[in-house]
Amino acid sequence: MNFNPELGGAQADATGAAAASTNAGGPVVLSICIATFRRAAFIAQTLDSIVAQLRPDVELLVLDGASPDETPRIMEAYVQRHPNVVYRREPANSGFDADFDKVVGYARGEFCWLMTDDDLLAPGAVARVLAELRADRDLVIVNAEVRNQDFSVRLQERMLPAERDSEWAPRESERFFALSCQYLSFIGAVIIRRSLWLARERGAYYTSMFIHMGVIFQKPLDRTAHVIAEPLIVIRYGNAQWSARSFEIWMSLWPRLIWSFEQFSEEARRRITLRHPAESLKRLLWFRAIGAFGTREYEQLLRSAPSPRARRMARLVLGIPDGLANTAVALYCLPSFDRFVRLKLFELVRAPGSTALTRAIGVLRGVPRG
Repeated sequence: MNFNPELGGAQADATGAAAASTNAGGPVVLSICIATFRRAAFIAQTLDSIVAQLRPDVELLVLDGASPDETPRIMEAYVQRHPNVVYRREPANSGFDADFDKVVGYARGEFCWLMTDDDLLAPGAVARVLAELRADRDLVIVNAEVRNQDFSVRLQERMLPAERDSEWAPRESERFFALSCQYLSFIGAVIIRRSLWLARERGAYYTSMFIHMGVIFQKPLDRTAHVIAEPLIVIRYGNAQWSARSFEIWMSLWPRLIWSFEQFSEEARRRITLRHPAESLKRLLWFRAIGAFGTREYEQLLRSAPSPRARRMARLVLGIPDGLANTAVALYCLPSFDRFVRLKLFELVRAPGSTALTRAIGVLRGVPRG
């Protein structure tokens, strides 16, 4: 696949110099691939966590989907200081999935780490991953811890509840799917063999928001997958650009993707998500409680709701004041032993309809406001 990014002025010259310097070295084992858009306020902190870990066989490649902010100026400084940093600016934004596909296409590494543009790599993360890439694998998954937006409070020690590394053969693909799929909605966890990525169907997943999931699970891998139990990424929680679309993503795009993997049993897919989550009163109430289900989402749901029952429940939940829904769900979470309860309370505390009682419950469970 050929791409012709439009670069201008100092950015074009700096990027060309960086690419030439990187090409002058030996083979690249790992490309850390970031697709970014309008994240100038966060990307420098991400880059700082990575550049100190670069070595001659590792490149950091940033594809900018035509950000209308200070991203080019910030990237110019990193390109000038670090010979293994490559910056490519697209003439237009192609969307989340297409831009990640493009950045893998630009990469030179045998493996690509699909890194996010606002989270952090833990110290030693690159060396740890490189050690695992020596084996004959197609995929390495790294664990992550979760913190609030300024990283001051840890909300979740490990997103994957794994204490030991694990190896998954291609014949175990359904079990691997069932156990890892929810976590793998986070693209930053994925290090994938570039040749496998390029050999698989990708265009069909360009509007899914989860192109990496489509690539990984459309059919069994050729080689094993390895899961690193140690958290190597620090997630900046509550900062996703798609937050405004969360209802559409988790109630429509995500279940459509998961249920498209027909090679897996219905039981395995149901463990990930209901086929029609709009028919779940609990799911609707959750999105009402965090301020993600209002009139706009209701109208979207009416256009696609699979049953009269779903439409009736949606009308019922829309009639509940968001503050009442917020408080009710927070009270439900208060005694919960769910391992993700602090993340749920974090969402509730930050919601537009958050109440004093919800915030008090958050304090009881050690959850900050921001």
